[in-house]
Parts: sequence; C-alpha cells; structure tokens
Amino acid sequence: MAEHSEQERSEEPSAKRLSDAREKGQIARSRELNTFVVLLLGSAVLMLSGERAAAGLAALMRAEFQISRADIFDDQALLIHFGNAMQQALTLLAPFLCVLVIAALAGPLGLGGWVFSLESMQPKWEKIDPWKGLSRIFGLHGLIELVKSLIKFCLIASVTVGLFLYYLNDFVGLANESVATAIPHGIWLIGFSFVILSAAIGLIASIDVPFQLWDHKRKLKMTMQEVKDEMKETDGRPEVKRRIRSLQMQMAQGRMMQEVPKADVIVTNPTHFAVALKYEQRGTGAPRVVAKGRDLVAAHIRNLASGAGVPIVRAPSLARALHRSTDVGDEIPEGLFLAVAQILAYVYQLKSADSRNGRPPVLPADFPIPEEYRDRA
Repeated sequence: MAEHSEQERSEEPSAKRLSDAREKGQIARSRELNTFVVLLLGSAVLMLSGERAAAGLAALMRAEFQISRADIFDDQALLIHFGNAMQQALTLLAPFLCVLVIAALAGPLGLGGWVFSLESMQPKWEKIDPWKGLSRIFGLHGLIELVKSLIKFCLIASVTVGLFLYYLNDFVGLANESVATAIPHGIWLIGFSFVILSAAIGLIASIDVPFQLWDHKRKLKMTMQEVKDEMKETDGRPEVKRRIRSLQMQMAQGRMMQEVPKADVIVTNPTHFAVALKYEQRGTGAPRVVAKGRDLVAAHIRNLASGAGVPIVRAPSLARALHRSTDVGDEIPEGLFLAVAQILAYVYQLKSADSRNGRPPVLPADFPIPEEYRDRA
C-alpha cells in the first residue's frame, strides 16, 4: 500500500499504537525540561550547602598545601596527600553530585516516564541515510528546532548579560575580600545566577513541553485504513474467527459425545433430530439434556447410544420440541415435564421387562406437548 500523505492522517492514535510506540522507545521528550530540572535543583543545593562546602574546601586547601619538606621528597607521602584530598573533596561535593544525578533521572519522569527499548538501540539504515538526514534538517521539524534554538539562545544570552551587568561590581569586589568570605560570597552569586537562568529555561520548557506532546501525537496519527487494519488485527480476521468457532464447536461436540453413553434415553425424530436425556433420581432437578444434534450429528448420537446400550425412543414431536427449546446442559422446560416423564417411565418399564424376560411395555402413540412447543416444531 502506498504511503499515506500527512493530510490523510486524520485519526487520533489508538491505545495500541501508543503502546507499540512506547515499546519502540518513541515517546515525547523535552531537553529543555530536563535542563531546567537539573539547573534548578543544582543551583538550589549550591545555595543551601555551598557555604559549608566552600569552607570545607578552603580548609582542605590550607591543610593539603602546607606540606613538610620531608613529604615533598617522598613519593608515597605525596600520593597519600593527593588521595586524602580527593576523598575529602568528593565527600564535600557528594550532596551536590547526588542531587544532580537524581535530577537527571527525575527529569524524564515529568514527560513520558522512563523507557528502555532494545529496538531503539538497534542499528537502522534510515538513521544514517544522508538523504533522510537532510530532509530532517531542512524539513518542518528542523525549521522548528532552529527557531526554538535561536529563541533559546537569545533569551539565555539576554538573561546572562543582564545578570553580568547587575552583579559586575559584586564579582569585581570579590578580589578585595578575604578568602574565607570571598569563596562563600562567590558561590552564592553563582548559585543565584543559576536560579535566574533556570527560571529562564523553565519559561522555554513551559512552551516546549506542550509542543513536544502535540508533535508526538501528530506523528502517531493514523489513516482510516490503518485504523481498520488494527481493528482486524485486534479483533481477529473473519477467516480466523470462523476457524476458531469451528474448532470450538468441534471441541464442544467432542465433550458432548462423551456424555451420550451416560444418558438414560435418546429421543429421536427418528432421522433428523436426536436428544440425549439424563435424569438424576437422587437429585432434586429436572432431567437434563446432555447431548443433542441434527442430521449427521444426530446419526452419530444414535450410533454411540446403540453401541453403549442406551435406549433409543422414537418420538418426533417431542424430539423437535426438546431440540429447539433447550441447550446442552439445560434442564427440560416445565411444559415438557409430563411428556418426558412418560418417556422415562417407558424406559424404566422396558429395562424391568428385559431383566425379568417379561412382556415389553407399549410406547404411547402421542405425547402431551403444549401448543407453543408444537407451533415452534
């Protein structure tokens, strides 16, 4: 089928299409949102714990740079000093680094969540196809990304220049402060500047996130033919459904035929219909239909019954009424109680006569079947 144009993709993506896209790693993503979260949390931690970290680093520098003359000429001592300095520095910076890692992991949760897809990692020719790469660069998506980058650059540059001019005297004045006060003051200036910058990026993210959601949904839109094909795949093609129904009927007939030898009597038409009845004398329910069928199925029921010694009684009107008014496993309807009772009585008398070599009973010429069942017959 030919590729559908963008104008033909007018249908909203289905839940299955969205789920398949997610499995392939195709979800909405916003780099601006991730950058905003990392900058905001990082600058917040820098302002809250920066003074303590700066004081610790200053103390560390004083302690590790004051090395005795003996240690200078000792290779092992220098390595020990360096190892201790790195360990203490990492301990001081650990909260800041941990927050950055958490922020980098938490950022994607705000838009689409975490997704790990092996399929998206597989090499594909279209990813390195120069022609498709140029079409992405010079296409609509590339144009949008270019405009977005220019706006982001202008906004960040404007905020940066504004902050630099506003805090210029403060940064220059750090040279006149002592080391103990200059380091915390400088860290606070940097942290506050990053807060302002993250707010600017947050403004960009507030525009980019809805756009990414809209663009992701637009790319997954479907044509009417794709919707129909998906419905066929989901609900099953007609030929497959017919085959499944055929197999189910075969299995049901197989289970039904297993109950025929256990029946008390087979009521027949005698050629077109056959209904197998079973009555639990110790129970409180009515006789049940354990098997039924017409034509070839009816002949199969009669053959199984003959082989198992189940009595076969010819009662055309009753057979048709039972076949049309009941399903396999159902109790017989109340209107047919009397007719079925006569059939069962005849069967019990027949078994008793056979066991005593007596005279066989006479089958009633007609059975009391209500008019509604006769009308349906």
